Amino acid sequence: MVKLRLAGIAQVGGRIVYSRIVISLLLGAASVAAQAQDSRLDAVQKSGVLRICTPGDYKPFSLARADGTYEGLDVDLAQQMAKSLGVEARFVKTSWPKLMDDFIDKCDIGVGGISVSLDRQKRAFFTEAYMVNGKAPITKCENVKKFQTVADIDKPTVTVIENPGGSNERFARANFKQAKIVIFNDNTVIFDEILKGNADVMISESVETIVQQKQRPGLCAVNPDKPLQYGEMAYLLPRGDVVFKAWVDQWLHLAKASGDYDRTLAMWTK
Repeated sequence: MVKLRLAGIAQVGGRIVYSRIVISLLLGAASVAAQAQDSRLDAVQKSGVLRICTPGDYKPFSLARADGTYEGLDVDLAQQMAKSLGVEARFVKTSWPKLMDDFIDKCDIGVGGISVSLDRQKRAFFTEAYMVNGKAPITKCENVKKFQTVADIDKPTVTVIENPGGSNERFARANFKQAKIVIFNDNTVIFDEILKGNADVMISESVETIVQQKQRPGLCAVNPDKPLQYGEMAYLLPRGDVVFKAWVDQWLHLAKASGDYDRTLAMWTK
């Protein structure tokens, strides 16, 4: 005989019987507690090392130096983040085609001008976006008026050059059905191919087109303040680790609120 029934809990013959709803809630609470205990946040502090995957070929975010070290906006921010955790920042070289596999196997965070995408979100968490960006063309300055829109670029006489495996290549293949698309493996000198006349246009993040036009006279960003496609930059984090994500998101928020982020950004974009 049932003597007590409250919120899915019943007492039957002196025994406490839990409904499926209550059992589910209890298991969920246990899962959250276990997740908090097993967070990468704790593992990083215990190991003393923050492992940071980066392709290292994307100004102004991350660029590998000849001596094996790295420089750039995301490099500086990742080092500041590691310092806040009281650990060493250790960079792990990857490439855009292998970014997701390497991140999952080898790293705690992924940086280097990574665009937020739903495909990447299937395998990892993203931090809150630290930069709103978008895809913009860059071309020789005399050709700026010729390449204002996707339709202007998508012609059989136009050659578009892109680095492999990232969101730039995906944008080009999704939007250009008539233009010739050339894949060039070295992202550090890819813009020189436009100056040499081997390609007409590259599509990249608007902030990078602004940086490259400053560094390579003769190249001009095309309407970087009105990109062809909305985009966001964020960092990769382990999928499902809400504790680590909360800490990194809070760190980014405070870096922006204190002005540290803007000061670091200005060093690499102005």
